[in-house]
Amino acid sequence: MSVGRSSLLVGIAGLAVGLAVGIGSYTFVYAEGGSYLKDDSKACNNCHVMNAFFANWSKSSHHHVATCNDCHTPSHSQAAKYFVKARNGYNHALAFTTGNFPDNIQITPANREVVEGQCRVCHSDVVAMIEEHAAGPEEISCVKCHRSVGHLH
Repeated sequence: MSVGRSSLLVGIAGLAVGLAVGIGSYTFVYAEGGSYLKDDSKACNNCHVMNAFFANWSKSSHHHVATCNDCHTPSHSQAAKYFVKARNGYNHALAFTTGNFPDNIQITPANREVVEGQCRVCHSDVVAMIEEHAAGPEEISCVKCHRSVGHLH
C-alpha cells in the first residue's frame, strides 16, 4: 500500500472517529446526560415520556424514602449500578432517537429483575418472613403483587 493511500485511510478513520465523538458528545449534552450520573430523580423526567411515571412516583409511598436509582439500579456495587445506568441510557437514547418505543412503556425483564432485587434488599426482613410461610415452589414476586408501590397505577 502506498504512503498516500495509507494517509488517506488514516484521515478517513480519523474523520469517522471525530464525527462519532462529536455526535455522541452533542447527544450527551443535549439529552442532559450528566444529570443521569447523579442520584436526582428529576433526571428521570428529562424525557416527556417519563412524565406520568415521575408524577406517579411523586405521589407514591416511596417518594420520601427512595429515589429512582434506589429501585431501578443495583445497590450491591458501583460497577453494577453504572453498568445498568449505561445500558438503560443507551437503550433509552436509541429508542427515543429512532422513535422505536411503545406508547405504553413496559419494564424490560432485566430491569424487572433489578427492581425485584432492590425490593428484597430494602425489605429483606419482611421478605424472609413471607417466604418462610409461602406454599409452593414458585418464588414470590414483590413487583407482581405490589406494582403500584413505586408508581401509582
